[in-house]
Amino acid sequence: MIKRCYYEILEVERTSDQETIKKAYRRMALQYHPDRNPGDAEAEDRFKEAAEAYEVLRDAEKRRLYDLYGHDGLKSSGFQGFSGMGDIFSTFGDLFEGFFGGFGGGASHRPGGPRPGRDLRYDLELTLEQIATGHTENITVQREAACQECHGTGQAGGAEPVVCQVCGGQGQVARAQGLFRVVTTCPQCRGEGRVVTNPCPQCRGRGRMREEKELTVQIPAGIGHGQRLRMRGEGEGGHAGGPKGDLYVVIHQAQHPVFERQDKDLYRRLEVSMFQAALGQEVAVDSLVDGPQPMSIPAGADSGEVVRIKGLGLPGLRSERRGDMYVQLLVRTPRKLNKRQREIMEELAALGDSQAAPLPEEQPAGYSRKKKKRGLFSKS
Repeated sequence: MIKRCYYEILEVERTSDQETIKKAYRRMALQYHPDRNPGDAEAEDRFKEAAEAYEVLRDAEKRRLYDLYGHDGLKSSGFQGFSGMGDIFSTFGDLFEGFFGGFGGGASHRPGGPRPGRDLRYDLELTLEQIATGHTENITVQREAACQECHGTGQAGGAEPVVCQVCGGQGQVARAQGLFRVVTTCPQCRGEGRVVTNPCPQCRGRGRMREEKELTVQIPAGIGHGQRLRMRGEGEGGHAGGPKGDLYVVIHQAQHPVFERQDKDLYRRLEVSMFQAALGQEVAVDSLVDGPQPMSIPAGADSGEVVRIKGLGLPGLRSERRGDMYVQLLVRTPRKLNKRQREIMEELAALGDSQAAPLPEEQPAGYSRKKKKRGLFSKS
């Protein structure tokens, strides 16, 4: 099935700001909300479609990937849509407070009914080498999960909790206060509509237990700092049979002692002698993951000039084509000379440099030195 354009779904322009996109989604979601369209499968599909579009366009990184590469570009961000209506309700409930008794409305948030588990976040730091080649990381996540003894009911033996006698299963109680009718959360069941009368000895009636889960995360090569990988169903367990939440693994790039990164390109500095810079030589320069690589120093290179080596940068998330490596030359002047070296230098000085650049006050109109590479190197 071919997916429609997210901007088309929400009926907004590609240049729309976040507030415009948020209002458009709210309008669409209210129009196609299940409580307004009971039994209408087409309206439900439009409701889910709008939620997916908003989830992408409200996130700056997902929107950037979508704008550049379309739906295929979102695969690297870990976004795979929503698992169901409960997943949507739990994600966007704050946008619809006051309508349909909350975003979910009706059966979605009925007392004692199924509720999705919370999403979790895990921050993972990677080296630049791991990002360059792709990486598999084993992580341990602490989370709340359904009690295995009572299957999440909280009642011994897995029996269902009984209907609260105070509120009749509504989760709310009403009382008259002068001319007004005041509705409050039931104090007996605390809004659940059900009461555990025979608590499970394992979880003491909570229906949930703390657990540690070991997971394997596959990190694609070229992933960016701050990007997220979504692991569906690896968040906290749902309530009363509700779906599990998701786990979001947020990538952090550790600082590298040699290389700096700008998108797919890598930048580094390399000290060369004044003789290498003057004569121009081929030297070996260490790359990030490909070992020493040959590089030609242009004759007469100035300190600060940059040499570009194609294809030694990072791979792209959606392409095997790699970025480039930029090497800034730092010309080193010798501090100590032996007798013979001094003699040679003095001879060179006596010969003079017919190609030397004139002093600033002697520079003719239109004169300019070879430009240096701008970007990361301009920081120091």
